[in-house]
Amino acid sequence: MASNLLLFMLLISGVFVLRASCLGINYGQIANNLPTPENVVPLLKSVGATKVKLYDADPKVLKAFANTGVEFIVGLGNEYLSKMRDPQKALDWVTTNVKCYLPATKITAIAVGNEVLTFNDTSLSGCLLPAMQSIHTALVTLNLDKQVCVTTAHSLGVLQTSYPPSAGAFRQDLSACVAQILSFLVKTGSPFLINAYPFFAYKASPKQVSLDYVLFQPNSGTIDPATNLHYDNMLFAQIDAVYSALSALGYKKIPVQISETGWPSKGDEDEIGASPENAKKYNANLIKLIAQKKGTPLRPNSDLNIYVFALFNENMKPGPSSERNYGLFKPDGTPAYSLGLSTNIGNTTSNSGASPAKTNTSIIMPASPTSSSNGYLSISSGTGRFASSSSILLFLWFLA
Repeated sequence: MASNLLLFMLLISGVFVLRASCLGINYGQIANNLPTPENVVPLLKSVGATKVKLYDADPKVLKAFANTGVEFIVGLGNEYLSKMRDPQKALDWVTTNVKCYLPATKITAIAVGNEVLTFNDTSLSGCLLPAMQSIHTALVTLNLDKQVCVTTAHSLGVLQTSYPPSAGAFRQDLSACVAQILSFLVKTGSPFLINAYPFFAYKASPKQVSLDYVLFQPNSGTIDPATNLHYDNMLFAQIDAVYSALSALGYKKIPVQISETGWPSKGDEDEIGASPENAKKYNANLIKLIAQKKGTPLRPNSDLNIYVFALFNENMKPGPSSERNYGLFKPDGTPAYSLGLSTNIGNTTSNSGASPAKTNTSIIMPASPTSSSNGYLSISSGTGRFASSSSILLFLWFLA
């Protein structure tokens, strides 16, 4: 009954549906007012998303999505990295948090840690690769390594240079560590994950950065002088800078996935650009690009595997107001803002410009935020999201 009520709310609120096989959504749960996972299933289907990234391995979520066909990346929080160096503990974790949900729930990857290298904590970063190796060994032991890969997500702060995109390079102090991780990813057939936020570049220098350039709006763009490639949006320039950095280390064929990107619909007074209008433009335009299966200028034939951040506004996240307002949806299941994309739920077609439905509290059952990893919590409010020096130079390059 609750699921039917939620679907009804989606209909009358005009939530968009995207028929694209590669749209992913980050499903964070640092909140005390979210719908139950069972009620999230129809909501997620309503937007046409087929992939979900978690920051933990929440059993309630994994059980709720059994037999839905939705692909999952489950997370292993930073606070567990030291323990996962122990092969037996890694085996126990995989058995409890992955194996028991397969094959009903389609878990395809484990993200070990989140933005670990940009914490600049050698004790933590030193545990990353050993933890990844132990988790992979556990998958091999359980005969799951062919269906579940192991990777980790990085922030753009791992780059020393990102301007122009062809000059992308990793930080010298991280190059050796990154190279070892890349070697592991290649051997295990796993993708390289990067979190990219053009919002932070604009927030850091709104008078210098073109808002149209970061929001995928029409603009003159810029040319990379080394490749003569034209860039009309910052995200693609950031992605290609990552490709260039990988190539510089000898890894030209490793697949890249954007594990996080998004735009907040609300922020503090000093968070210029955080608004419903800009969030709508960023995410709607991004989703259209994903649907077109359009690659970047440097890799035009590579699919954009992108996970939008995030499914819900999360009211218990620390940090500036923007951190609590990245969601496409409010906790009651209504859109946080109009995306203006056509809707197709069942046999009914509408438009997401319709007024949001009134809150129906009968479908809301607050979920505990304690299951989300501390790594996600601290990263979101700290070192993980910032305009790195390389990002600042990237948008200064745009001005040249």
